[in-house]
Amino acid sequence: MENSGTETLKVVLFQLNHETFGVPVDQVLSIERVPEMTRVPNTAEYVSGVMNLRGSVIPVIDVSLRLRMGRIKETKDTRIIVVDVGDFQVGLMVGSANEVIDIDPQSIEETPDIVGGAEARYIRGVAKKADNLLILLNLKRVLNEEEVAEIKKIKV
Repeated sequence: MENSGTETLKVVLFQLNHETFGVPVDQVLSIERVPEMTRVPNTAEYVSGVMNLRGSVIPVIDVSLRLRMGRIKETKDTRIIVVDVGDFQVGLMVGSANEVIDIDPQSIEETPDIVGGAEARYIRGVAKKADNLLILLNLKRVLNEEEVAEIKKIKV
């Protein structure tokens, strides 16, 4: 993934099923413990519900379920990463989130061809972090326009 300049990309790391993922820190509004949530009928399976965050109703999606990795098993480490995706905010339920790192944009590689199917569009690229690979999510694609429209309609 080409990017001119020497600026680094700050990324919030999170875990899903023993895999490390990242989202750009400039899209992250906050990281929260899992609050009491309200289930919303007739929503997609990966929509865990809505939460009240300082007076705002925020829809929460189970990222693991969205990426077809199975439902998150909630633990004391489970977190909600509240992100800004264009013109609305959404909470991403993740296994844990506890680190911000700098990534050299030159180290980000395109999604490998072996990662096919619909889930590949959710991935911005892959970067090396020590001996591990870090999967960078493309937040604008984790939800498509129709899904965004559905989530925006959620009222409690």
